[in-house]
Amino acid sequence: MLAGGVLLTLTAALLGEFRGFTYKAVSRETWLALAYLIVAGSIVGFTAYVWLIHHESPTRVGTYAYVNPVVALLVGYFLGGEAIGPRTIVGTLLVLVSVVVITTMPGKRVELKPSAKEAKLVES
Repeated sequence: MLAGGVLLTLTAALLGEFRGFTYKAVSRETWLALAYLIVAGSIVGFTAYVWLIHHESPTRVGTYAYVNPVVALLVGYFLGGEAIGPRTIVGTLLVLVSVVVITTMPGKRVELKPSAKEAKLVES
């Protein structure tokens, strides 16, 4: 992630994306929001994901991709004063119900049959 950020910054600089940009034009709140996204959204989130992938099934860990937008929606509503319409509420409920179904359903047991080569080895 760090390498990607550095490469994207270099690419933006080479393409002239920073022309007319002044650091003083960016508010203190914006810099703090960026720092929060870097620390909480990237470092802490990725570390938690890597830890979780070693302790849970990939199916359950994958549900983070569905829950993150819901969390962002709620943070925007409560902290940013953003409006939430009926379609957003219905979509959020569908996402949450789906995550509950995924995380509460028992996993299927798959029996692997040995190949003919493996069966011969076992018989020997």
